[in-house]
Amino acid sequence: MHVHILGICGTFMGGIAALAKAAGHRVTGSDQQVYPPMSDQLRALGIELVEGYDPAQLDPVPDVVVIGNALSRGNPAVEAVLNKGIAYTSGPRWLAEHVLRDRWVLAIAGTHGKTTTSSMLAWILDCAGLNPGFLIGGVPSNFGITARLGDEPFFVVEADEYDTAFFDKRSKFVHYLPRTLVLNNLEFDHSDIFANLDAIKWQFHQLMRTVPSQGLVVSNGAESELDDMLAQGCWTPVQRFGDVGCSQAQWQARPLCADCTEFEVLHQGAVVARVHGTMPGRHNMNNALAAMLAARHAGVELATAAEAMGRFQGVKRRLELLGEPAGVTVYDDFAHHPTAISESLAALRARVGEQRILAVLEPRSNTMKQGVHKHELAGALDGADLVWAMQPQGIQWSLESVLSPLGGRVRIETEVDELVARVVAEARRGDHVLVMSNGGFGGLHGKLLSRLEESASGQVG
Repeated sequence: MHVHILGICGTFMGGIAALAKAAGHRVTGSDQQVYPPMSDQLRALGIELVEGYDPAQLDPVPDVVVIGNALSRGNPAVEAVLNKGIAYTSGPRWLAEHVLRDRWVLAIAGTHGKTTTSSMLAWILDCAGLNPGFLIGGVPSNFGITARLGDEPFFVVEADEYDTAFFDKRSKFVHYLPRTLVLNNLEFDHSDIFANLDAIKWQFHQLMRTVPSQGLVVSNGAESELDDMLAQGCWTPVQRFGDVGCSQAQWQARPLCADCTEFEVLHQGAVVARVHGTMPGRHNMNNALAAMLAARHAGVELATAAEAMGRFQGVKRRLELLGEPAGVTVYDDFAHHPTAISESLAALRARVGEQRILAVLEPRSNTMKQGVHKHELAGALDGADLVWAMQPQGIQWSLESVLSPLGGRVRIETEVDELVARVVAEARRGDHVLVMSNGGFGGLHGKLLSRLEESASGQVG
């Protein structure tokens, strides 16, 4: 089968391309911008790429066109598909029909923690000798890839609540039909497609309706919004997890050190496993517990899961250590929602103690640009010693005003190069620079590392 993918260079659609190629199909694709590293990864797989959406790419006519959710009516290739009557589908639908059918699907859903928890779960299953398939919205360091077919029956999928395609406005995850479902949390996000939190809850409940009665829902017991959603109807056994002190949780995690990289697993108050060495932060401790419980449903012993977590290497762009030029430690993090920003800062603080944290933020998501969470942003950044924030272009609210409660700790910038220069001038040996963005941040990461190296004998002590 010839599969042509429109919008192939996104993480999800690139994963679809890799899975289709591994399944033996001829795969081609296009995107508005075709550039490394995704272009290199796809070409290495033997996938032909075209830049732009000229309808000529549809000649000869493929067997099916998979259309990414970034494309809309008016796109020349989309219009050609419709006018010529070429068979088309969405990425989630193609995945469901050609990969997930007859598989035991383990889906990770929630506003935060999906990528990390999915990566943890895939790694646990792999360590148990199950060679699972997976499609994850990031790069687990243990695997170095975002997707693979794996062996039957197990397949781990990051269950995203974003919409499916221009012709299907349901959330992606309603297509996946999981047997094991992890619910990490539920907050308002994606204001470009959801009117309010209730609209997101409705989509989550459509997902709930697809889980079989012989399946399992692993739900965060500390999240009232999840309980609200489950109260709308649940036909599947539920196991709740949470920190010690979470009265609703049958399964609890008790930290053994300040940064929560070591913890005990308790079931009904009794210690049943210990984890030594995982990603820092209370949120990651809970992510690990959720992954262990999902793996347990697939038949993996808790002891095996705990041992695997001790060898988990993290996820690209999740408190990822980029380097230590001139004694300044630089991290890359995907945080872009106030909750995620706060959690990432708390995790780093628990690890570095009283050493200075310099936070660098790009408020890039559609939700953030619309100002939905602007009043929570100062509080989320309060854990940093100094803050630099990039004022988004074209927004109707003032970042300086919103962050004014931070007083003299905050600096607002409008140019990446100027921001880099100011951070370099301020940074000193022993500092920790946490860069937070869900995009490329104008190449800031590389520029910052280079400038710190260059200035080692000058501004940086």
